[in-house]
Amino acid sequence: MKVQGDFLLPLDQQAAWNLLLDAGVLARAMPGCESLLPTGPDQYDMRMKIAVSSIRGLFGGQVRIEDKNPPASYRLVLQGEGKLGHLRGAGLLALSGEAESTRVRYDGEVQIGGLIASVGERMLDLTAKMMIRRFFGALEKEARAWTQAPAPSSGLPTGNVT
Repeated sequence: MKVQGDFLLPLDQQAAWNLLLDAGVLARAMPGCESLLPTGPDQYDMRMKIAVSSIRGLFGGQVRIEDKNPPASYRLVLQGEGKLGHLRGAGLLALSGEAESTRVRYDGEVQIGGLIASVGERMLDLTAKMMIRRFFGALEKEARAWTQAPAPSSGLPTGNVT
């Protein structure tokens, strides 16, 4: 199954790059993600709940970030399996600055097998699109929180010092 599209994040390109490589942000943004734990540089173990139609289950797997070209692009590779089947995928995330925002383009391919694939290609396509919308919607909320966060304290007192 092919997945592609784009989304506009309300951050400059470097900030968007940092956001998209923050494991905590990604874990909060991925629908159904229960954990995303580092196992090495740019490698993570992931556990997530997946629901497609009436089929629900837990998947465990690995996520790798490859071919980093900061702050313009990287390849995301994932594989997972559970009682419901397996999934494997890879895709390119490309970032380009647009005024005070960043356009994130994604283009990838996912292979799904086992019981979860039995729901049919149309249902899988609809579910994938819904999960991508939720992911980027959550990323947008994270981005807005980053822009509204107070600047880090220098540890120096402010105001009048006597």
